[in-house]
Amino acid sequence: MMIPVRCFTCGTVVGEHWEEFKARAKEGDEDPAEVLDELGVNRHCCRRMMVSHTDLVDVVSPYQ
Repeated sequence: MMIPVRCFTCGTVVGEHWEEFKARAKEGDEDPAEVLDELGVNRHCCRRMMVSHTDLVDVVSPYQ
C-alpha cells in the first residue's frame, strides 16, 4: 500500500493522518471534509491530496 507521506504541493507531513482518514472517510461513514477538519488538515492542497489519493496496490494486484 502506498501511504501519502507528504503533501505534493507544500511538503506538509500528512501520513500520520492517513489511516484514520481512510478508515473514517473512504468507507463512506462520514463526510471527508468533516474528518479532515477534525484531524486538523486545514490547507487546501493537503485536503485535495488526501481526498483524491487512491490506493493503486488494491487495483493493480487484487490477488494476494
